[in-house]
This record gives sequence, structure tokens and C-alpha cells, in this order.
Amino acid sequence: MAQENMIIGGGCFWCVEAAFNQIKGVTSAISGYCGGKQEDADYETVCTGKTGHVEVVKVTFDNSEIDFTQLLHLFFSVHDATQVNRQGNDIGTQYRSAIFYQNEQQQKIALDLIQDLNQQKLFDKDVVTSVEAAQPFYAAEDYHQGYYLKNPEQGYCMAVVAPKFQKFKMQHANLLK
Repeated sequence: MAQENMIIGGGCFWCVEAAFNQIKGVTSAISGYCGGKQEDADYETVCTGKTGHVEVVKVTFDNSEIDFTQLLHLFFSVHDATQVNRQGNDIGTQYRSAIFYQNEQQQKIALDLIQDLNQQKLFDKDVVTSVEAAQPFYAAEDYHQGYYLKNPEQGYCMAVVAPKFQKFKMQHANLLK
């Protein structure tokens, strides 16, 4: 088994984490924070939008079962990568669409895929996902881990996460655990 990591931000981490934890070959998907200028991060300070951190998910995967490119395609299907510093009503730099690459190969794959998506006009607008060098990852507080699956009746989960999560599962049923 060849373990690899990717760090992605696609709005609120609850939906992204729930989706990726369902995928064959993914050994873990952990909600957290990345990309900020200050050391350490927590939900309260990141929500101010002043730290520069992004709500992200660190995905650990077995690249003999699923590769980085496949996971990026899933990433682009679970959020709107054409919105700058937001996902729907979640507004701020902490909700930006971002890929924090671990090495030059991941950087190249991400940049090439974004260029291809934009050339193919797959979305109504251009993909604005930033591709940034990996920075320290800070795991989110315990109550954020697996939040959607533990709290499906919570208002935000019902209104925002559930529809995206169900659509993701239907679109990618062949890749689910």
C-alpha cells in the first residue's frame, strides 16, 4: 500500500470530509485548517477570516487503489470551484477553493486539470481554485470530525450538506466503499 496525502479546501469542511470518507482507497479524511499566516488555528479564529487559513480536508489515500487525479475530479464535483472566497452563503477567504499540493507532481496535475476544465468549459464560469504549496495542517476540533454523519438533523447539514452529499454519492456510486 502506497499512502499519499492531499489537502483540499472546498467551502465548509463537513461536506468534503463526509464525501471523501466514503471513497474506496481513502484511508482517512480529516477536517482541519491550512494556508494561514499564524501558527496554529482553531475554528473560532479561522471563522473571523483574518488568519488566512482555509477550512480544508486532509485526505490520506492508497494510490494503488485511487490516484490523485481521480480524487481531484471528485473534489471538483463536490463543490463549486468557480466561486471566489465563498461557497453559497458561506463567504470569506476561509471558504475559498484551494488545493495545497504536497509535491511538484501534485502541483502539475492540479494546474493541468484546472486548465483542462477551463478549456472544456465544463462549468458556467472559470475554475478559480488556488493551487498553493502545502503549509502546516492543523486538525479541526474533535466535534468537527465526522460532523455531518453524526449530526444529519442539524439545520445547516439538512439544508446545505445533505443535498451535496446525496448528489455526490449518486454520481460516484461505483467509487463508494
